[in-house]
Amino acid sequence: MARTWLRPRRSFASAIPAVTVCGVMLGVAILMIVLAVMTGFGDTWREKILSFKPHVTIRSAYGDVRDEDAVCDAVMRLPGVVSVAPAVVLPAMARPDGADGAVPVTVVGIDPDRPSMLSAASSNMVSGRFDPTGDHAAIGVDLARRLGCPDGSRILLYSPLNLRSADELYFPEEVEVSGVFDFGMRDMDDGVVVCSLGMARDLLGMDGGASFVQVQTTAPERALETAMAIERALGPSFRVTTWHDEDRVLFDALRTEKTMMFVLLAFIAVVAAFCVTNTLIVVAIQKTREIGLLKALGFSAGRIRAAFVFAGLFQCALGEVLGLTLGWTVLRNLQGLVELLASFGLDVFPKAVYGLAQIPWRVVPSDVIAVVAVVSGFCFAASFVPAALAARLDPVKAINQT
Repeated sequence: MARTWLRPRRSFASAIPAVTVCGVMLGVAILMIVLAVMTGFGDTWREKILSFKPHVTIRSAYGDVRDEDAVCDAVMRLPGVVSVAPAVVLPAMARPDGADGAVPVTVVGIDPDRPSMLSAASSNMVSGRFDPTGDHAAIGVDLARRLGCPDGSRILLYSPLNLRSADELYFPEEVEVSGVFDFGMRDMDDGVVVCSLGMARDLLGMDGGASFVQVQTTAPERALETAMAIERALGPSFRVTTWHDEDRVLFDALRTEKTMMFVLLAFIAVVAAFCVTNTLIVVAIQKTREIGLLKALGFSAGRIRAAFVFAGLFQCALGEVLGLTLGWTVLRNLQGLVELLASFGLDVFPKAVYGLAQIPWRVVPSDVIAVVAVVSGFCFAASFVPAALAARLDPVKAINQT
């Protein structure tokens, strides 16, 4: 009965069910695409962060880590530890040798003899080689473009100590750009200079030690367990944090934004539910005499109500299937669509704003289930209004309606 009522007739009203299905389809597709992109953002940020940030960071409670070699040896003996390396991080100013225009950068000094997280830059080189030894340094692709310094050129690094005292002047350190890396993240590609540990110490005026010790583990998700083991091994004179602690604000913001986007875009499902209601109201008006005849023949109000509910759910199910198909198709071709829009001068995903080279996405089954459940719930509730009106029709008045 529900299928019969939804069959198109040769009138303008025959387009209403098709419009309803399209409304449900667009609502499901938009929700699926947005949730997949938000999930992809979280995954990409996590992957990028763990590619150049330590899983566990060890700092001294009294300033710089002075006995970094002893700390590294002690931590390296713990289970679940892949690599341990000291590092010095400082803000500085970089300027091309023989040119004007200094820019602020973050200088990261690492021990070339110890494997570290930043050693992964060797697999992300676009030119030159990753060689943070002596007076060599590697810089990001965007920073190299801003400074006009390809590999083989020389840049000057100005120490932040010049800002501490007006009576002392610290000469800049001259380094040679050994290579240019591309992590696909603006923060790394546009503002980081990786050099040797000795060069970073010279810029800070340190005679030894490190800012912190970075630890890479076999399982980043279990970094807290490794951090607790390190705390027990080193004692209370060291502060140990994990990558969860360092970037908690970022990941909390991404989760909150994903939830808010789902709640706000769920109103599209409400619009689709109104479309279902309108369709079934039109069907009830068109089939008034048939409904009256069915009730006169003994059809109960419950069966009439069920027919309308099934008609609404059928439209909803068809729209959900088409919406999931459309959403998956758009996601598979998302980067191509972005590049197509960029060719017309509409840059919808600039790296300077989002910090990523491509739009990430990942479809999570639980998100798909949530989308289908929300849309189905709204459509199911919307079907009851016209179903109740049809079930309450008086058979005599319905049959005699002209």
